[in-house]
Amino acid sequence: MRLIGADGSQLGIVPLEVALAKAQDEGLDLVEISPNARPPVCKIMDYGKYKYEAKKKAAEARKRQVVVQVKEIKLRPKTDEHDYEVKVRNVRRFLEDGNKARVTIMFRGREIAHKEIGQRLLQDVAEDVKDLGVIEQAPRLEGRQMFMVLAPNPKIRAQLREQKGSEPRTAPTQDPGSDSESAPAAE
Repeated sequence: MRLIGADGSQLGIVPLEVALAKAQDEGLDLVEISPNARPPVCKIMDYGKYKYEAKKKAAEARKRQVVVQVKEIKLRPKTDEHDYEVKVRNVRRFLEDGNKARVTIMFRGREIAHKEIGQRLLQDVAEDVKDLGVIEQAPRLEGRQMFMVLAPNPKIRAQLREQKGSEPRTAPTQDPGSDSESAPAAE
């Protein structure tokens, strides 16, 4: 088998007994890295430490992973101007945070006869947020609801990420003359 030392150096092709003896002399484990290779590749390492570091790397990768949520706002064909503006502001906030936004128009009673009003309302929302988002799923009617899905624009998202990264993070400073007990605790 091909043996790799604890420091990463090639120790050559050695029999299994010699590899085990070297690992035991160093107080480490003999781990088979590539069993399908000819000859098989083994490495001398602390297996417990290796598993711990791999677990830490996996946890760190999970922590850095961004989970995109789908946030929803609901409108009616008769939604007034101010209410519409509030809903659009919420959609903009969702897209700025990197989440998808699902815009739903709910038809009640005979409103379903005027699907074009709902379609126009969804087009207006898409037009109002076109600088932040793109239409991921075009307006579609399902039963008495018409909806579309907006996704954050990748270019804008990258710019926002750069802006957030370039902002200097300052820790709250405490006045040297003040008492730490009298200062409100930061949460």
